[in-house]
Amino acid sequence: MQILAQAVTFYAAILSIPTWSLIAPILLFILNLIFVAMLCIDSYSLEPYFNQAAEEYFLKNTNDDVFMLWRNNNAIIVGKHQNTLAEINVNHVEHRGIKVVRRLTGGGAVFHDLGNINYTFIMGYGEEGAKVDFKKYNQPIIDVLSGLGVNAHFSGRNDILIGDQKFSGNAELIYHQKQRVLHHGTLLYASEIQDISDALNVNPLKFEGKSRKSVRSRVTNISSHLKEDITLEQFRQKVMNHITDTYPDATPYQLTAKDTAAIQKLADEKYSSWSWNYGHSPKYGLKKGVKTDGGHIEVHLNVHKGIITELDIFGDFFVNRDIDIVKQALVGVEHRKESVLAKLKEIKSSEYFNNISEEELVESFF
Repeated sequence: MQILAQAVTFYAAILSIPTWSLIAPILLFILNLIFVAMLCIDSYSLEPYFNQAAEEYFLKNTNDDVFMLWRNNNAIIVGKHQNTLAEINVNHVEHRGIKVVRRLTGGGAVFHDLGNINYTFIMGYGEEGAKVDFKKYNQPIIDVLSGLGVNAHFSGRNDILIGDQKFSGNAELIYHQKQRVLHHGTLLYASEIQDISDALNVNPLKFEGKSRKSVRSRVTNISSHLKEDITLEQFRQKVMNHITDTYPDATPYQLTAKDTAAIQKLADEKYSSWSWNYGHSPKYGLKKGVKTDGGHIEVHLNVHKGIITELDIFGDFFVNRDIDIVKQALVGVEHRKESVLAKLKEIKSSEYFNNISEEELVESFF
């Protein structure tokens, strides 16, 4: 592509006609569509909001193919069509300060830590009627592991396994507007397996809805199966080297200041927002019970687009005043702990429920 750009500049110097300033941008645009490189990005951002935004940015704002390696600090990444609260252990997430981010692709929720490497392909599919094709993008990973003496294989809908244990979950989005595919997957290399279980453990919650709930799988770390000890960074480099060897048009790429600013803007406005990460959840219902000094409370509620639409409260508690006023006040409130607690304090729910504080009552909503 650089050679072609130089050719355009050369002809511009020869022709030196007034109309060239109009022709050159059009010609460069056409050449950019025809001659596509693969940008290989070894990203060292550990920020979950930024990393999810980077995928959308390159999907929608470039014509070149992209391969990217990246990691996240502790985060839960939920599928686009999932009910976030049904996928996470809310108390554990809050206690550990784990960020929760919704991605563009479907599939189930995954936990990321620094022992996990993520890989992303963004490529044109070149024909109408393209369908999700996991094997195409999983094969390079299987090949890398084969070179290290590990027999990995594709399994089920979207997983890569060693034996019967999963180390890679994958998801895809077909972006028809630009005839491009975004494929990404996890590579558990040295992750804390217990943390995965704890973060995604939702036993205290009972949700009802049509959203896709994640299938829990037996998981393993790649490092546990290697014949030689290599660090995460060394394995990461082997993956990148394999891609650059496989694709002749592969070229290293570093984010420009323009790229970084645009990605950060998208991260701030979309991927760090409650409305995207929680409010975007499908319609769902929740039933939750808690025990307090004032008695047992059970809340039944329905939520649509992150907003409480229906609510009822049951239990063996005693009341000082008619609690219908409390229920009516909570309809229309965001199903978000901070929002519900603020409304309970505003109407002074503790004056309605005998010996039950606002802080105790709010626990029955999540």
